[in-house]
Amino acid sequence: MLKYPQGLRAKSILALALACLVALVPAGLLGWQLLEGVRQYFGEAFAENFTRLNRERILAPVSRDLALSMRLADSELSRRWLLDEDNAEKRAMFFLEAEGYRRDFRDASYFLISALTSHYYFNSADQPFSDQPRYTLDPDKPSDAWFFNTLEQAADYNINVNPDLELGTTRVWLNVLVLDGERRIGLAGTGLDLSGFLEDFIHTRPVGVTPMILDHGGAIQAHPDPTLISFASTTTGAVNGYTLARRLPDDLQRTELAQAMQQARERIDTVPLLSVTLDGREQLLALAYIPELQWYVVTAVDLAAAAVIREAWLRAGLLVVALVLLILLIGFGLAVDRIVLRPLRELQQSASAMSQGRYDLQLPRAGKDELGDLARAFGRMAEQVKSHTDELEGRVEERTAELRQANQEMATAQRQIQASIDYASLIQRAILPDNRMADLLGPHHFVLWRPRDVVGGDFYLFHNDGERYLIGVVDCAGHGVPGALMTMLARAALDQAINTRGMASPAAVLHHADGIVREMLKDAETTQAIATHMDAGLVFVDRGRGILRYSGARISLYHSDGHEVEIVKGGRRALGDRRVGQYEDTELRLDPAATYYLVTDGYLDQSGGDLGFGLGTSRFKALLMAHARRPMAEQAAALDQALDDYRGKHDQRDDVTVLAFRVDQS
Repeated sequence: MLKYPQGLRAKSILALALACLVALVPAGLLGWQLLEGVRQYFGEAFAENFTRLNRERILAPVSRDLALSMRLADSELSRRWLLDEDNAEKRAMFFLEAEGYRRDFRDASYFLISALTSHYYFNSADQPFSDQPRYTLDPDKPSDAWFFNTLEQAADYNINVNPDLELGTTRVWLNVLVLDGERRIGLAGTGLDLSGFLEDFIHTRPVGVTPMILDHGGAIQAHPDPTLISFASTTTGAVNGYTLARRLPDDLQRTELAQAMQQARERIDTVPLLSVTLDGREQLLALAYIPELQWYVVTAVDLAAAAVIREAWLRAGLLVVALVLLILLIGFGLAVDRIVLRPLRELQQSASAMSQGRYDLQLPRAGKDELGDLARAFGRMAEQVKSHTDELEGRVEERTAELRQANQEMATAQRQIQASIDYASLIQRAILPDNRMADLLGPHHFVLWRPRDVVGGDFYLFHNDGERYLIGVVDCAGHGVPGALMTMLARAALDQAINTRGMASPAAVLHHADGIVREMLKDAETTQAIATHMDAGLVFVDRGRGILRYSGARISLYHSDGHEVEIVKGGRRALGDRRVGQYEDTELRLDPAATYYLVTDGYLDQSGGDLGFGLGTSRFKALLMAHARRPMAEQAAALDQALDDYRGKHDQRDDVTVLAFRVDQS
C-alpha cells in the first residue's frame, strides 16, 4: 500500500514522458532534415569561400613572381647577353640586373637557360654567387626534356610542379620564354619551394577538408597525399600520377566534373559546386580557376566530418528542449499529486490503520467524483472487516493451538529422520577408501565427492596388492537414501567379484558383478518399476609393468597431459540393466606426465549457463586441457570451482564424483 501512490506518480510521469517522446519523434525527424539542410547550406558556403581564399593565397605570390619573371625575360640585357654569351661586359651587366631581381623574388632565386648553348645559370640566397653555368642541359636526358618541350610550346610561359634531380629540390617553376623577335633564345624565371607551399596550402587545413590543385588537363599538381601528384604533367603531357577524374567512381561524376571545370574556366568569378564520391565518402567539391597559372584550385569537403556547424549551437538547442520537458514533467507531477495522489494517500493511511487493527477511521471528505465513491465504499468495507475480524479471532485461537501441537510432532519426526540420515552418511563415508588411497597414492590423486543430498548413490573403491591396484567409481541409480542403499548392494557385489576374479581384468570384474546384482534382484517385485542399474568405471594399474587396463559400464576414462585429451569409452550397458552388457579391457602404457580421470554423469549433466544446458563433455575436456598439468590439489579446486561457476543459481541435479590420479613409477 505504501508504494501505490508513488507508483501511480511514476506511471503518470512516464505516460507524459511517452507522450512527449511520441511528439518528439516526428519533430526530431523534421528537425534532423532541417539540420541537414542547414549543414548543406553552410557546407556549400564554406567550400566556396575556402576555395576563393585559397585561390587568392596561391595567385598572389605566384602572380607577383610571374610578373617579375616576365620582366626578367623581357629585359634587353637578358636578350643581348644570350645572343652574345661569351661577352664579359654583357655578362656582368646581366648578372648585376639579375641580382636585383633575385632580391625581389619570394625564394630569392632565379635562373636563365640559353637555347643556343643549353647552359643553365642559377643563383639563390643559399648558394655562393656564380656567373658560370651550373650545368649544361642534354636533349637526350629524360630529366632535361622539360626545357626542350617548353621551347616548343605555343604559350609564352608555363608553370610546372617539377622535381629537379640535379639540384635536389622540388619547386613550382615559373618558366618564361626569352624572345628575340619570333626567335626563342632562352628561358628565364624562378622557382617557389614546394615544401613550404604544401605546408601552407595543403597541410594547414580544417578537419574533413582536402585542398588540391589541378592543371588544365585535370592532373593533380598538389595534394596532401604526395603519391597522387602528377609530376611534370604540364610540360611533358604525361600523367605519372592521377587525375582527379580517374579517382571518381563512374562516368556520370566524371562528366559533371568536366562540366564544372569548363564552367570555372569560362566564368572566372564563379565557383562551381558538385557532389561526388571520393575515397569512398560523399564529398562536396568546389572549383576555382586561375587563368594566369592555368590551374584549378579544388576543395573537397566531407560534410559528415567537417565542422561546418558549431556544436555549441546544437548543445544549446538540446539543452533548451530538455529544460522544457523537465518543466512539463515537474508541473504534471505536481498536478497529479494534488488532484489524485493526495486523496489516495489519505485512503492509504486509513487502510494502514485497518491493517494494524484500528477501525475508528478518519476517512477523507467524500466528494462527488470517483474518489468520493471510493472513500464511501472504503468506509462500508471497514465496517464489514471489523465484524468479520471479531468473528475470526475466536476461530483462529482454536486452530492455533491445534497447529502448535502438530508442529511439535512434525519437528520431533524431522529430528529423528535427520539423525537417521546423518548416521547413514557416516556409514556411507566409512566404506570409502580415503585412507588407503592416501597411503599409496598420496598427493598424486584427488576425489570430488558431492552427494546431492546428505547421502547419495555415488561411491568410489580402491583395492591394492603391492604395486598393483584397482581404482574406480560407481554411480547407482537414484540419490538420497535409495541411492545410498544401492551403494551398499553395489559395493558388496563388486567386492565379491574382485575376491573371485581378481583385480587384473576390470572387464571380468564388471561381468561377475553384473551377474551378482541380477541374482540379488531377480525375485524383487519392484525391479520393473524402480531403476536398480548402476554405472561403473574400473582402472587396474600395474606400476611395475608400466601398464593400465580400463573397462567401464557407461563411464569413460579421460586422460590428458595438458596438450590433448584422450577418452577410453566404457560399455553401453549399465550393471543390472534390462539387457546384459558387454565389457572389454583396454590396455594403455602408463604415462607419468598424464592425469587420469573418472567422472560420473552428475558432473557432465549439471545444468547451468545462460540457457540451462548441461555442462557436457566438450566443456569438461576444455577444463582438463587447462588444468591437467597443475598439482592435483589445485586441479581439484579448479574443477570444483568451475562446476559452481557454471551451475550458478541452478540446483544440483545429481550426485557428483570426480576421481583423478597420476602414476608415480618412481
